[in-house]
Amino acid sequence: MIKSILPLSSIIALRFLGLFLVLPVISAYAINLEGATTTLVGVVVGGYALTQMIFQVPFGVISDKLGRKGTIVMGLILFIIGSFICAISEDIWTLVFGRFLQGAGAIGAVVTAMISDLVPEEKRPKAMALMGGSIAIAFAISMLAGPTIGGYFGIEALFYITMILGFVSIFVLLKKVPNPPKITHTYNQKAKLNEVLGNANLIKMNITNFLQKGLMTFAFMIIPMVLIKDFQWVITDLWQVYLPAMILGLLAMGPAAVMAEKKGKFKEILIIGIVLFAVSYLILGLTSSSVAFIIGVAIFFAGFNMHEPIMQSLASKFAKVHQRGLVLGIFNSAGYLGTFVGGVIGGIFFQSASLSSIVIAIAIICLIWIVLIAKMPNPAKMKFAYLPLDDYKLENTEKLHNELVEEWYVNNTENIIAVKYNSETSSEEKIKELLK
Repeated sequence: MIKSILPLSSIIALRFLGLFLVLPVISAYAINLEGATTTLVGVVVGGYALTQMIFQVPFGVISDKLGRKGTIVMGLILFIIGSFICAISEDIWTLVFGRFLQGAGAIGAVVTAMISDLVPEEKRPKAMALMGGSIAIAFAISMLAGPTIGGYFGIEALFYITMILGFVSIFVLLKKVPNPPKITHTYNQKAKLNEVLGNANLIKMNITNFLQKGLMTFAFMIIPMVLIKDFQWVITDLWQVYLPAMILGLLAMGPAAVMAEKKGKFKEILIIGIVLFAVSYLILGLTSSSVAFIIGVAIFFAGFNMHEPIMQSLASKFAKVHQRGLVLGIFNSAGYLGTFVGGVIGGIFFQSASLSSIVIAIAIICLIWIVLIAKMPNPAKMKFAYLPLDDYKLENTEKLHNELVEEWYVNNTENIIAVKYNSETSSEEKIKELLK
């Protein structure tokens, strides 16, 4: 699994590193461009996510018809062109266009689909957790590298670096990622959009991704602007804020991922992260001390990095296997919408309302969010039984349509029957008895 997933995870990590590098400083840079307003700065911060959201499904469809690798290359080329336009932009509207084009290469869902092609079913949650962890690491690295490089060499240099990262990603894809096998699954039903959109647990996960990404974008909207405007910092000193945030985030990420994946404490990790979001924003909005402000930034990144490695994995656990592509497409789109809305709404309210009133509203939203998560069932109770098809009669799978079984499917390529069940009400032995 590692040999297949590491190159794909590195592609996603490199691409997100390119996007994240500018986040710590882009609002302070964009506000000084010709024609800039705080609303347009918000669009610059989160604009890439709008086109990410729009093109997720089209890129997924193209990858099904034309192949995964070619689609990913096309997305990376768009990303490279968008980065170049951002680098040469001299006014706010050119920068907005470049950011939109950066996001238009929406390859996230395609890479997820390719992971599903390459990784056996029972290892996919770990593979998605690995991908989420690589994104979190890219996020942490960018917190230090972005302000340092941007401060000394100019923000334009960061966009040129993202171009280079795009070319490196294409090289890794073509040279290191194996071609996906042709896999045929036989399901007992087809994915239905209304079932996915009406699933209460998936709704909560979509809301979680929306809010998490929205709070991230708004944080990057206000952090550099407040530090520079209110505390008289300069861009070259911003690393002093992001370095402790990066360290705390990395320290929080590992134990959180282990507790979630190994101990089944997904809900608890999500709730702790949300509490950290609320506390951090209250500090950011109510303090008059730069030291306290730095502490608030670090607390926010700790919460974010606790969430990020487990989000994709957790969403996939609530999806039935024949719905997973649709579920993750909607889930990612919700996150990208949150990223865009967080930037735009942040820009509008940053100009027209006090930061203290905004953070109090965010804290209230976090309380409601915690209640939603607390009522979500623990997905760790769901287990899979993988049974050799040669040992059981296929016609007996009709017996699996009962309350003991959450879902089942036949994997023709691996020649197995996969049965998902609730470990509190059933067991692998009971499943085997049904199929004999």
